[in-house]
Amino acid sequence: MPHPAIARDKAAVVTGAASGIGKAAAARFAGVGMRVYLLDLPGPALDAARDEAARAATEPDHVVALPCDVSDEAEMRRAAQRVISVCTAPSILMNNAVTRTGGGVWNPWADWKKAVDVNLWGVINGVRSFGPAMISAGARAFVVNVGSKQGITNPPGNAAYNVTKAAVKTFTEALQHDLRTTPGCRVSAHLLIPGWTTTGDRAHQPGAWLPEQVVDYMLSGLEAGDFYILCPDGETTAEMDRKRILWGAGDITENRSPLSRWDPVYKDAFDTFEP
Repeated sequence: MPHPAIARDKAAVVTGAASGIGKAAAARFAGVGMRVYLLDLPGPALDAARDEAARAATEPDHVVALPCDVSDEAEMRRAAQRVISVCTAPSILMNNAVTRTGGGVWNPWADWKKAVDVNLWGVINGVRSFGPAMISAGARAFVVNVGSKQGITNPPGNAAYNVTKAAVKTFTEALQHDLRTTPGCRVSAHLLIPGWTTTGDRAHQPGAWLPEQVVDYMLSGLEAGDFYILCPDGETTAEMDRKRILWGAGDITENRSPLSRWDPVYKDAFDTFEP
């Protein structure tokens, strides 16, 4: 990558780095010679991800696993202090940690709390722990927060997940506005919106993208300066995403029922809708 934020001896911090997109991103950053800090819950998965990134690195000793609960503000601040003591500030902060625990409106309170703590507070904690040092460094840098199409179109099935990802979208938009209006700031925020991606221990399915494909698309979007990095996949095209997003926004402007895409009354209208 020719971008100055993604270069040898710069530093990248990736949360949720023990699997999936985070793991793939950590290996990619290590491969270009960056110092890489992998943040995730302690355990064999984090250790294995660190070893994989180290194998891709030009300097394996520059790849470090930092066991951390992103939902715990104190733990995130300690992780930031450790990183900043070595490299002043990362040039990439990728807030990727996520849980799909949650479920519907009436799911147990504990499930909702876990979803909000990890998916939303994990992002906020990451930004507030690392962001000030990144701004003060005065160098080109990226904050990448990982959202979801479910936080935009809100399909029924996991309201807690959708709510947290919608909040991440709103938070990241506000963050980018603050960054671009801060005098002298050279840090930009970006919202990565993956499509159907094979992550964790799930078997790869035809149509899904691999995490490495998402990382490739993310890097291209960052190089282009895109804020919304909306990934297609092997099943959903960019045109399909556009139709679904515009239809969802139209529920408000056209005063339709909420989530009308899944309301049989509007099935024919959606099927023939041309954005």
